[in-house]
Amino acid sequence: MQKTKRKSTSELREGYTTGSCATACAKAALIALITKQVQKRVMIHLPIGKDVEFLIEDCNMGDFEVTCSTIKDGGDDPDATHGAIIQATVSWREDGEIFIDGGKGVGRVTKPGLPIEVGLAAINPVPRKMIQTEIENVLKHFEIEKGVNIIISVPDGEEIAKKTLNSRLGIIGGISILGTRGTVVPFSNAAYMASIVQAISVAKASGCEHLVFTTGGRSEKFAMSMFSDLPEVAFIEMGDFVGFAMKHCKKIGIPKVSLVGMMGKFSKLAKGSMMLHSKGSQVSFEFLASIAKECGAANESIVKILQANTANEVGEIMRELGCKTFFDKISEHCCKEVIKHVEGGLIVSTAIYSMNGELLGKAENIDAY
Repeated sequence: MQKTKRKSTSELREGYTTGSCATACAKAALIALITKQVQKRVMIHLPIGKDVEFLIEDCNMGDFEVTCSTIKDGGDDPDATHGAIIQATVSWREDGEIFIDGGKGVGRVTKPGLPIEVGLAAINPVPRKMIQTEIENVLKHFEIEKGVNIIISVPDGEEIAKKTLNSRLGIIGGISILGTRGTVVPFSNAAYMASIVQAISVAKASGCEHLVFTTGGRSEKFAMSMFSDLPEVAFIEMGDFVGFAMKHCKKIGIPKVSLVGMMGKFSKLAKGSMMLHSKGSQVSFEFLASIAKECGAANESIVKILQANTANEVGEIMRELGCKTFFDKISEHCCKEVIKHVEGGLIVSTAIYSMNGELLGKAENIDAY
């Protein structure tokens, strides 16, 4: 079977944000409303400083309004919104204002902590500014002094939103219209890091003083059973970005955090790695062997650990020996490395689970290293 050659970073194709798509549709719809001509392509200016032409898939002309649609292209880093239809419906208003709102499939904000006021459509500040600017430029070009209503819609947005964290963040009824650059950078970490910041901010605004961070969906299920007294908004998937997430917690004044995960990633964290992706850090079997030796493991077990292929294999070796102290010590190291990384100011707990949900070990309420 022939291997597929992976593209290099320089060959990867950028995509466009939902904000860019919404802007393109709004501009095309307004031009069509003014000229009474169907628009098939439109050029917009992106925040990163370049002009991009968008294909308008549909331009529905009415007597008093026009709706234009485009298909969101995520490039070589597609997300849940890749292939979604993004629409803008434009109509006149007599007060000279430019009014931007969300229609079907665009969520509405119900919790504080986001960059959008509660009650407004989840159209972030940069996309709002993009739309506003393009609409103002069109009105100026055609020397029109009327106001404009712009309603952004995503027909399948409510279904797409089920694949996102929107409901947990208090964004109800659809997706968010996002984007700070205008483009989606392939395999960029920026979007994930932005979602962590957003989740922490919403939790803080909701009054949470204890947040629980997990490395993925499975560990989050274990965490929710462990901390069943906490609201859902307190649980945040940090993925591999533990250092980034912890520093942001300290920055905005979250006093207490708990980390829940498994041996694979937490064995790296215990050694001081704050980025847990396989490309960014490696498991130190010498480090794990030294911890096992501290816990009284026999030489035979130490040799097995040094010859192991994965951290999970090490965990199985120690679990079979019934050495809970080993996992407690790994957990303690995780806490202390986090506190060292943020230079104090956090109370940290860590819990390590097996793949099937067995609590292997933990360390609680550590505040110094």
